Amino acid sequence: MRIFAIGRNYVDHIHELNNERPDDPVVFTKPDTAVLRNNAPFYLPSFSKDVHHEVEMVLKIGREGKNIEEKFALKYVDSISLGIDFTARDLQQKAKEKGLPWDIAKGFNGSAPLSDTFIPLNEIKDLRNINFRLEIDGKLKQQGNTGLMIFSVEYIISYLSKFFTLKTGDLIFTGTPKGVGPVSVGNRLTAYLEDEKMLEFEVK
Repeated sequence: MRIFAIGRNYVDHIHELNNERPDDPVVFTKPDTAVLRNNAPFYLPSFSKDVHHEVEMVLKIGREGKNIEEKFALKYVDSISLGIDFTARDLQQKAKEKGLPWDIAKGFNGSAPLSDTFIPLNEIKDLRNINFRLEIDGKLKQQGNTGLMIFSVEYIISYLSKFFTLKTGDLIFTGTPKGVGPVSVGNRLTAYLEDEKMLEFEVK
């Protein structure tokens, strides 16, 4: 299983981090050791003082494919879910300033809490109109709709498949809306897809 992730896919999030709007999807990966399942607690790493939450819709690939045409892309999606892309923002910023890769800022152990619930694609009415949100200690922090994505699901899959063979079980984090921010010990994060609770875990 590989985890692909798309950065800078919501305009308001680009603005809040003072980034440039990309011409193509910004792609990075996380190792499978980043995944946290079963609502396991997230332990703040000792190497960062500024870990940010980023809630995202996640796609699960259902069949192997490469060089996929955009019009056929959804045939390769099995289901959707929610995940958190935890980012060590201080390490990321340091790497960006030096023009270096920022893998450790995104791919460290436990940096990808993932819901155990996946909703089959055939149960989704409109993939371009899905609401999702993140609450911390009961307060709304992030709220997004997939209709606001710069690059659609179909385009993301087609684009990735030009460079990588997508395999059954691979995950794609599709980007985060505005509202990212730091987490602290004791925070409880709860993520919803529409009104269905998908994730709930504590920061330790």
